[in-house]
Amino acid sequence: MDLLGKRAIVNGGSRGIGAAIAIALAENGADVAFTYHRSADRAATVVRAIEEKGRRGIAIQADSADPDAISRAVTETVDTLGGLDILVNSAGVGTAGMTADLSLADLQTMLDVNVRAPVLFAQAAIPHLSSGGRIISIGSSLAERVPFPGVTAYAMSKSALLSFTRGLSRELGPQGITVNLVLPGSTDTEMNPADGDNADYQRSFTSLGRFGEPREIASAVSFLAGPAASLITGAILNVDAGFSA
Repeated sequence: MDLLGKRAIVNGGSRGIGAAIAIALAENGADVAFTYHRSADRAATVVRAIEEKGRRGIAIQADSADPDAISRAVTETVDTLGGLDILVNSAGVGTAGMTADLSLADLQTMLDVNVRAPVLFAQAAIPHLSSGGRIISIGSSLAERVPFPGVTAYAMSKSALLSFTRGLSRELGPQGITVNLVLPGSTDTEMNPADGDNADYQRSFTSLGRFGEPREIASAVSFLAGPAASLITGAILNVDAGFSA
């Protein structure tokens, strides 16, 4: 229970990697608020899973593309949990397609959710974080390596988190707050199932020859959120089955 007494917010925690992170933080002792966009039923399931760990769970409806909703979500978390110690930026969207064919709307959505939202969540959270606070973002292994076409704009949006993480770690280091980035590879989620049409193609780029499980990404986040990672900041952690090797 390394996180006992800590209070966390997970941006995008109703399904997939985000849900696994919210539950893992609770399993390690944290009270967890998380945002969701549309699925109240799935959010309620995650709240129940958190409560089964003996921790408080709060689901907050908030569109990560809406700056006002982001500010409201952080305020509600602080008011309900009595403070904030951990921010996890997990929400992400992606539209596959060649750059020449990408619509302006799809590009704008990826920039709003994948780039702007982590910055705005951090802005809202920083005034509430004290020494020992944590900011952890979830990027993508495509941020550093793009070995096939059709994901250029998505990869670009995720690569922004590299500079954001490193720069913010410099800004917040004097306050004892760490800032780190996890880069998952192909992970078995509803958005990218391990039995999907191009799953074997994705596996061929990895050393282990398999997809990751959401819980494996969540384990890395729980480590970075805990006291054992107190000296780690500005770090980029690949959790990608060797995709980046």
